[in-house]
Amino acid sequence: MFRATLKRFQNKWKSYRHRFMPWVVLNLSKNEKTLRQVTERSKDKLLSDEEVSGSLLKLFRVLYRSHGTDHDRLRAVQTPFLRQVTNDEEQCGGNPVCGHDATLQSLGFCIDRKPSTLHFAGTGVFVTRGFVPKGTTVAMYPGTVYQAYEPILLQSIGNPFVFRCIDGVLIDGNDKGISKMVYKSCSGRDRIGPFMMSDTSWLTASPQNPLAVGQYVNNCSNEWPANVCYQEYDVPDKFPIELRQYLPNINYSQGIQRPLRCVVLVSLRDITAGEELFSNYFTIVR
Repeated sequence: MFRATLKRFQNKWKSYRHRFMPWVVLNLSKNEKTLRQVTERSKDKLLSDEEVSGSLLKLFRVLYRSHGTDHDRLRAVQTPFLRQVTNDEEQCGGNPVCGHDATLQSLGFCIDRKPSTLHFAGTGVFVTRGFVPKGTTVAMYPGTVYQAYEPILLQSIGNPFVFRCIDGVLIDGNDKGISKMVYKSCSGRDRIGPFMMSDTSWLTASPQNPLAVGQYVNNCSNEWPANVCYQEYDVPDKFPIELRQYLPNINYSQGIQRPLRCVVLVSLRDITAGEELFSNYFTIVR
């Protein structure tokens, strides 16, 4: 009984320790191959925000067209984007596709959650179909976005999914417990008429945006080098309101006077089907 309990604790610790700051500080110098180093904050981006937007819009448009029955009620709004969708559907028939097929169709690959290659890591994220070229937006880190001054103490207790951006902004990617309740509450609050401003389906086993599984990407090691890295992405104001329903992030507070912060994962090399995604949990800005 004691040994089994100890074993479970050890496995939990191995998964959580990379987010436990005292352990991180003491161990940074012991395994520098797992660190990503940049010379300044602006060098953290491998892709421009415009390139990230382009990839997301390509996927989101396919998802939107595949959910024809879901947006019939929006026809009366008739924004420029909806008028374009209506014209496209009349021309090509608008055959529905599932989320993973939409990703394959628009981006050329699929990713999904599966048991990790690392025996102590639990769940991981794999490329299941297609091919990911170097410099591609591969996944998104979902969750509630907290500014550096906002309270997150209760949500952070025992939570291995709190991501810290370079500027101190935090993203809580936990899909259970208090974190889940906070996200759903904020998402319902920010709805504008018929338009949802965020996606809550990432809290389930079947997210409608298949990229919204980035919180399950495991840390790299000497044996398994990083093949993706985190990149901060601020959603531009011109992002179509109809497509924000696929963004897996929402601000904790209403009325934040800055673009919505998202975090995407970008491929560091070509990645083929069957490979697990590994990232650097720590970026050092020198």
